[in-house]
Amino acid sequence: MKNKQLRRWLLILGPLVAAAVILWPTVDAYLLEQEETQALQQAMHGKDSTALKAFENAKGERFRTAKMNRVKLGLDLRGGMYVMMEVAVDTLLRETAARETLDETFESVIRATHKQAETSGEDYLEVFYANFDRIARPKGKSLISYFDVPGVQDVTDEKVKQRLREDVDGAIDQALEVIRQRIDKFGVSEPNITKQGSRRIVLELPGVNNEKEMRQLLSTTARLEFKLVRNNADIVKALYRIDAYLAKSNGGSGKTDSTIAGTDSTAKDSVKKDSTAVAAKADKKKKDTSAVAADTSKKDSSKTASADSADPYKGLKDQEKAKRYQKDHQLTTLLQIFPLDQEGRFISKDGNPSYFYNESQVPEAEYVMYIPSKIYTKLMSILDRPDVKKLIPADLQLLRSAKPEFVSKDLKDTTFAMWCVLRNAELTGEYVTDARASSDPMTNLPVVMMEMDQEGAEKWADVTGKNIKKKVAIVLDDQVYSAPVVQNKIAGGSSQITGMDSPEEARLLEIVLKAGALKAPVKIVEERVVGPSLGEDSIRRGLMASGIAFMLVVLFMGLYYATAGMVANIAVILNVLLILAIMTPLVISGGGTLTLPGIAGIILTIGMAVDANILVFERIREEISKGRAFRSAVDEGFRLALSAIIDSNVTTFLTGLILFLLGTGPVQGFALTLMIGIMTTLFTAIIVSRAMIELMMANGKSVNFGQPSTMA
Repeated sequence: MKNKQLRRWLLILGPLVAAAVILWPTVDAYLLEQEETQALQQAMHGKDSTALKAFENAKGERFRTAKMNRVKLGLDLRGGMYVMMEVAVDTLLRETAARETLDETFESVIRATHKQAETSGEDYLEVFYANFDRIARPKGKSLISYFDVPGVQDVTDEKVKQRLREDVDGAIDQALEVIRQRIDKFGVSEPNITKQGSRRIVLELPGVNNEKEMRQLLSTTARLEFKLVRNNADIVKALYRIDAYLAKSNGGSGKTDSTIAGTDSTAKDSVKKDSTAVAAKADKKKKDTSAVAADTSKKDSSKTASADSADPYKGLKDQEKAKRYQKDHQLTTLLQIFPLDQEGRFISKDGNPSYFYNESQVPEAEYVMYIPSKIYTKLMSILDRPDVKKLIPADLQLLRSAKPEFVSKDLKDTTFAMWCVLRNAELTGEYVTDARASSDPMTNLPVVMMEMDQEGAEKWADVTGKNIKKKVAIVLDDQVYSAPVVQNKIAGGSSQITGMDSPEEARLLEIVLKAGALKAPVKIVEERVVGPSLGEDSIRRGLMASGIAFMLVVLFMGLYYATAGMVANIAVILNVLLILAIMTPLVISGGGTLTLPGIAGIILTIGMAVDANILVFERIREEISKGRAFRSAVDEGFRLALSAIIDSNVTTFLTGLILFLLGTGPVQGFALTLMIGIMTTLFTAIIVSRAMIELMMANGKSVNFGQPSTMA
């Protein structure tokens, strides 16, 4: 008996606790958002200038974590911009076909395909093949009349179709990657970028209302460039030269510009925290570290002695010395700078970044530089100043790596590499004709094979021939994706790029390389802006509708079914919580967002949930009216009502499934919440409600199903 009661309590409380745990980040994010708004208002109105900073220090990380794990709202609730973009597959087909073979027959197929594809959701290539068979084949044409497959001897129509499919899918992957980079760079929080159908990309950009600026951002063509790396002493000396300039312009050691160095210790703490990760990377990459360190110390002993004698902070305590050094080196203390020996191994002291007092003490060497993500914006705000730009050699440019080099164990921070490259590109992506991720047959390591056209091959041979054993950065949208070392002169336009850590990284580089030679333009076919005030109004009205619906249901069930009605009401509350709890991980993983139609689905579920209970309760009342014992009537009522409940819910679920598979956007949001609601309804109405009724019966409490007194 005790085991049965325990199981019943677990059936009731288990889902409730699980739902509360999953939904807590949503509640926490809402509460913290209110606190942040209050702190911002206090800072803006001069009541407390430190309120926002205090909030960031105390609860900033918790707020960011909560926002990542909360239920995300759609544009109709939050406000923002909706954009649908389409890859121009017709242009891709024209560019892929041999130019000399293009004729009026081919153009007729393209026009018919474009017209048909615009009015239907069919796959573009399948429509193209159907029209090709209808228009071109009767004239004696085949796919191999227009298309070729490089590297294949016996070309067939099937091989052409395979190549075209790879090209179209690759074009969409390229577009997705480029668009995602631009959206991330624009600073949109929680964007939703998804592929729709065979050639469309849907963007939901919460909080964006500058339609013109976003359109320009998305319409700009991505630029792929190959630039020579110059991570030498020249750039490091320039950075220390900027330190001296900033210190002088702010009064030397005694003053610091709060807009540059900041009034908090975020930069210092981040650099210190990430030094451990850098040291680990250094240990992993180098061998015989102690020997290198010993040789270096012997070689540079005179420099070290002179540096110590020229120590401007001599006599200060360590803490005061560090504080003064940071004030005098507002730029270089944001970075982690390591010199490399001739074999490319890190030279560092105890894994810490190398610090010099001034420009003259920077040794001639190759350097690696790292920047914590939290400090990157602060670093660029300094480097982008017109007066600071004059201190950097005009032919040099500092760029950030596209992927993080290190990620902290707690995932709270990431560290990126900084690359110094020549400002003028040696080559651009217009010459790249193909790129393929593969693996080296000798080492089994991931590589990327890159092909260039004839003109690009000649230029690439010249560039690589002059820069053997030097690095060439592959840059897309001012981010360095890879910086391979040129091993020898590369003739013929075929290159093998190594240095990737995983096949996924190689695949990403393949997409990036292809992006520079993107043959299929991407155009905006639909866009709309939802104002934040409209979103707030939608939330308010949606919550009001949900509240009214719920209160009417509670009132009816309580008045008509008495005690059992209140059991049903509790089950309905649990049902709504379970819907939101199940949706949360789906939303976080990119499966959707909570929209206004989604709220409508939840409201509908409230009615369906009590409908199942009504069927059960009416069956129980019928059995009691027949004179059956109360316990037996309850068992029989649940048994007899089960088939009707399952039939009605399964048919509704199938309808929701069809809407979800064939619908888009808001229709899918409604269908998703409806299907989840049906599953939770079956659980709460049949299992949870019965568990509560049986617990009440086991404890000797009477359960009134609203039956007349003569039936009691």
